[in-house]
Amino acid sequence: MTETPETELTGPDPIEDIILALVAAAPENRSISPADVAKAVDPERFNRKFGHVRQAAIRLAKAGKVTILRKGKPVEDPEAFKGVWRIGRA
Repeated sequence: MTETPETELTGPDPIEDIILALVAAAPENRSISPADVAKAVDPERFNRKFGHVRQAAIRLAKAGKVTILRKGKPVEDPEAFKGVWRIGRA
């Protein structure tokens, strides 16, 4: 399990803050899993957070702060991707 780096939650959505913190803490050229984010948000019931994580990641991708990846490549439309995905640096 990945621990959330120490960060001050300042944005309107704490999930966005956690995504940004985890992406920043990831090694260069590495992405993070949506499950890592969900577990950082709610370790006990993380499976209920996947939809929230996806929506937060989409907002951040549209703002140019992160990249949503499928099979290691950026998705063309952050709102219309399916399957297994990851979050990387913008």
